[in-house]
Amino acid sequence: MPAKSTVKPKPLVAGNWKMNGARASLNEITVMGLAYDADLRRNVDLLICPPSPLLYPAATTALGTGIAIGGQDSSEKISGAHTGDVSPSMVLDAGGSMVILGHSERRTDHNEKDTLIEHKACAAIATGLVVIICVGETRAEREAGRALAVVRRQLRGSIPRSANAQNLVIAYEPVWAIGTGLTPTAADVAEVHLAIRTDLKKLLGKQQGEMVRILYGGSVKPSNAKELLSVDNVNGALVGGASLKAADFMAIAETYR
Repeated sequence: MPAKSTVKPKPLVAGNWKMNGARASLNEITVMGLAYDADLRRNVDLLICPPSPLLYPAATTALGTGIAIGGQDSSEKISGAHTGDVSPSMVLDAGGSMVILGHSERRTDHNEKDTLIEHKACAAIATGLVVIICVGETRAEREAGRALAVVRRQLRGSIPRSANAQNLVIAYEPVWAIGTGLTPTAADVAEVHLAIRTDLKKLLGKQQGEMVRILYGGSVKPSNAKELLSVDNVNGALVGGASLKAADFMAIAETYR
């Protein structure tokens, strides 16, 4: 049995609002900020990724709270005739410091492949953003015994050479657990996160690979946060629906109090 990691990156609890929210929803960020006191800030970083029209007002709302704001996607292009796309420089200019890339909903709904995600990550890192690259298997892939192979392929295909522990976060989100209320066992999560950590050390070198934060995502809620976030090599969470309500999101963050 491989030895457990002794290096502990500072945890990150990130909220992905997906295609939800309006200007009135920004009050939830205000409430989060009031609960995010100095003691909690020392123990965990917080991030909210709203839809792109809310990026700038969210960043304005979050000023002084210690809560970071990020995008849900960005283009591999810096500018130009790409109607509807958002460049990484636009995310940065709107007050974002991170961006989610390769989420399973982007991979499925927009047929995004590892190569495209790598190009997006390269552009985002060059712009100055921290990238959160998502990986995860479907239920069919898990039942076929291919979960680790799928995750490792996505990982190796999506991480650019410019990545390091300062500009890269990995989020493991089993597709079958996103928004379904289903979650893998703690042992399943530990197995996948260990495989990710092992590959990160091979790709980035031991020291850098040890310090990359690996988040778990997929129906994370206050009732299961303590169990999931205590698994070895889990350095935080990528939270979906529970991040829309300050009470639920902060209850997850409080795991690190």
